[in-house]
This record gives sequence, structure tokens and C-alpha cells, in this order.
Amino acid sequence: MTPKFIINLGPVKLAEIKNIISCEEIGIDLDVEFDTLLSSNNKENNNRSISFIYENNDKQVIANEETTFIISKNDYQRYKYLKRLILVDNVHYSLALLSSVFYREIKDDDHHKYFNDDYLGNDCLISKKAKISKGCAIGSNTVIKDGAFLGNNCVVGESCVIEENAVITNSIIGDNVHIGRNTSIGQNGFGFAINHNKNVKILHVGRSIIQSNVSIGANCCIDRGSFSDTIIGENTYFDNMCHIAHNVVVGRNCVFAAMCGIAGSSKISDNVMAGGQVGISGHIYIGKNVSISAKSAVFKNVQDNQSIMGNPAIEKFKYIRRYKKIYGH
Repeated sequence: MTPKFIINLGPVKLAEIKNIISCEEIGIDLDVEFDTLLSSNNKENNNRSISFIYENNDKQVIANEETTFIISKNDYQRYKYLKRLILVDNVHYSLALLSSVFYREIKDDDHHKYFNDDYLGNDCLISKKAKISKGCAIGSNTVIKDGAFLGNNCVVGESCVIEENAVITNSIIGDNVHIGRNTSIGQNGFGFAINHNKNVKILHVGRSIIQSNVSIGANCCIDRGSFSDTIIGENTYFDNMCHIAHNVVVGRNCVFAAMCGIAGSSKISDNVMAGGQVGISGHIYIGKNVSISAKSAVFKNVQDNQSIMGNPAIEKFKYIRRYKKIYGH
């Protein structure tokens, strides 16, 4: 089952796009139609999609000649080898405007074709005070307690426990997952374009995917992806009050103590352990078997098998030597 959380409003002609954003086109006719907006590293890019490249992109972009890209006018010299371009002043702002042109969220009163068949497995305990929306699938032996909310088309596996007042939308939950009280999974992330006195939100179209045997404490937030998925790997544990931003991918067997935060689009490998109040910056990579001491602030990539601490976080024993040199103990 592949649950649907977003309705695609395409196709949208380039002529319509030009009425919404200020842009210049290269190699594209105004009557060309597009179905989707995708990130530049999405494998589904094709001649019916528009891909976007942010101004701070540091990765090489490889594409066939039929792929269309939105890029900044300031980056034209860098990407002029691409054959089909839409040039804008600000990629983030243009994307925010276009996201709600191509997509919208499913509403309760939408046509039944947008909803999956309801499914409830054997021996489930669902509180009468819980709210289960249309099209949800819930596996056997799952417990959903008072005040919990499942949004349209959510999938919850077998032997899960969803505690009081947890809110789950736009999500696929594996087997044997524990979700603590007041935790929110699958809401829009903190994605918007700054525009003087009126910021513009980006409609997130990704999902939150929580794999099997994950434990999530109370009062945590795990945002859905913007144009890709937020993914939590198997057997990963979060303490209370952790925040995982949009597009983050966390590997298997990780442990995050209370009040940890991971900013958008960072990639965390397997067997990472982080102490309380650790902050991990956006768009960085943390390797396998990394240990991060409490209250550390991680701003750059970390390779495998490292133990780091401090603000900014550096190799643990280097930090301790510096500390002793300054404070003498």
C-alpha cells in the first residue's frame, strides 16, 4: 500500500507559472506542461517535472537534456550547461509560491477515490476518545489511547502503542513502534521563504516514515519532508522533547537523549548516540558509530567512529586538552 497524502493539481503550463513568479525561460516553450516539483537529486526527474537547485547547492547536478530546472539568475554561468532553465531572483521564494499551485493536502470532504480502504487488524485497543480519520490502516495488536489523532490515509503497523494526545499525519509507521504522549509526527516543517513583511510558507508534500522497533518519547516533533521524506531508521530511540526537522534521515540503532534537535535535510548514519540538548545543523552528514556529548553543537560533517563534544563540536579529547589548557583542570 502506498498511501496518498497530497493531491497533485497539475499539469501546469509554463505560461501559468510566469503569471505567478517573475522568471525568464531558456529552452522551453510557454505551452509546455509540468506535473510535479522535485528536488534536483530526485531519481524521478523527467520532462514533465520541474526540479529546483538552491543557491547554496554544493553538489554536481547531472540531468538529461529534457529535465527543467529552476535556478537563480546569479547561478546561470554555473549551470548554463543545462538545456532547460527557469531563471528567478530567489529560488526559495519561487518554490514557496509554486508549491501550492502544484499540490494541496487531502481534505475530509474530498472524493472517496483519494482515500484508501479503512483497515483494522485483530485484537486492537482503540480508545473511543481517539480520532481515526478516513483511509487509515492499523495493524493487529496496536493500542491507541485517549485523545490520539490519526490523519487521513495514515498507516500504523502491528503491535504499536500510541500514547495519549499524540498527533500523527502524513505518516507511515512500522511494527512495534512506541509513540509517547503529546508527540506530533508528520506536520509541516519550518519551511518558508522570507519576503519582507509577509513570509510565504512552502507546502510540504513529503512524508514521515517511522520504521519498525522505533521508540519516540513524549512531546517530540518529527516533521514531514518538504519534497522528500523524513525517515527514522529501525530500532532508533528518542527521549522526550526531541525535534527532527523536515527531510532528515536518521539511520538504525541511534539514540538521542532529551531536547536534541536535528535541523532540516541532515543525514544521520547508523549507531549514532547523542547526549541531551545536542543540536545538529542542517544539510550536514553524521557518519556511523559517532558519539556526541551533551550540549554539543554540530555545524559540519562528522566522519565514522568519531567522539565529539563542545560548541562548535570537535574531537572529544582535543576539546578536553583545550579545556585543561585554559582552565587548568
